[in-house]
Amino acid sequence: MKKRVLSLALLMLIGHAATAQKVEFEEFDLDNGLHVILHQDNTAPVVITSVMYDVGGKDFGGKSETGLRTGFAHFFEHLLFEGSENIERGEFMKIIPANGGTFNANTSQDRTYYYEIFPSNKLELGLWLESERMLHPVIDQVGVDTQNEVVKEEKRQRYDSPYGRILEVIGENLFENHPYKHPNIGYMKDLDASTLEEFNAYFDKYYGPNNAVLIVAGDIDTEKTKDMIRDYFSEVKSRPDFVRNFPKETPITETKKVTAYDPNIQIPAIIAAYRLPGQATRDAYVLDMISTYLSGGKSSVLYKKIVDEQKQALQVAAVNLGQVDHNIFALFALPQGDVSLDDLLGEMDEEIAKMQTDLISERDYQKLMNQFENQFVNSNSSVAGIASSLATYYLLYGDVNLINTQLDLYRSITREEIRDVAKKYLSPNQRVEIQYLPKKDEK
Repeated sequence: MKKRVLSLALLMLIGHAATAQKVEFEEFDLDNGLHVILHQDNTAPVVITSVMYDVGGKDFGGKSETGLRTGFAHFFEHLLFEGSENIERGEFMKIIPANGGTFNANTSQDRTYYYEIFPSNKLELGLWLESERMLHPVIDQVGVDTQNEVVKEEKRQRYDSPYGRILEVIGENLFENHPYKHPNIGYMKDLDASTLEEFNAYFDKYYGPNNAVLIVAGDIDTEKTKDMIRDYFSEVKSRPDFVRNFPKETPITETKKVTAYDPNIQIPAIIAAYRLPGQATRDAYVLDMISTYLSGGKSSVLYKKIVDEQKQALQVAAVNLGQVDHNIFALFALPQGDVSLDDLLGEMDEEIAKMQTDLISERDYQKLMNQFENQFVNSNSSVAGIASSLATYYLLYGDVNLINTQLDLYRSITREEIRDVAKKYLSPNQRVEIQYLPKKDEK
């Protein structure tokens, strides 16, 4: 499967809602707890069926007696393509292209998302495939062994590539207790030690209809689609409810300095990471604007100053990674020539200090608004984008209508609020500073 990789550069791009036409949708629940959201758009003969499960990298497998296991949600992203009682092994990924469709899946620390895009006359096929995945997938030792090797190869390609461990290093140093401290892909030793019984128990706990949302968007007849959904998903039994009770983090009050090594790089990097409120809070929205102001494009203050004018860095970024429980705000830079990492961090801190005392200009404020409007329009310019937004706003934000109102929230943020939030969260004593260095040859 093609993966969606969260690199620091890509994390700067925030998908937001817009001045575009209002997105109409309809919601209902099946008796088994499956939440369904429908969006009808008959302008093109295309339909997407997608399911987002409320399970991600933060949810461990295994059990306390034998050891908790990381990486289970990501592993299941692959495992649930193996087949079902009615789909032979390996056929899942053949059926879709054979019927003119495309598909993908991705996992974050907070959720897992599967989708298929078909010609609209194949809607019933998409619903059948997702119901098979939810109702009775085949989880056996052959599939586990096969996907274990697939995950290891993905780790080699993605995480063992240059700078591929940056998010892992940030997580393990920014969090002391919360499971966000572990990489989404997990540790290979955990997957190797896991049993078939543990995988089946994980599926039974997290992949029930009452822990998921089904989105159908595109060229549909709403009433006929409801009937098909009931036909294919009503048979799936709900699962017992569970409560997450993650350990709390204590605030960072003193700068933590860390050195990390990457044998796959030649140019060092400097990172400053902050642990912040979760993505649904108002302050997180303000921090989105701050990160975009600092490094959203080549005319942003950090790029223009440090890369373009002073030529001190090859790359610079300020990112606000949205997560349910805690966002990660990170500054990142690669030095040019002999420029020291400390000097680079000092230059970035200088621009943040300005934000903490002075209001950004009216011109820069309007530019920010234009950027967010453009991003909002782009994020919902296709049925695939709309489906993803509907699922995300329902499951991770608790408000589906954010697809229509989120831009108004950004527009309500003032220049004074930007200054105050920068001052509240982005001081050096509230962060982890990481020197990310090439690993020296061991003699």
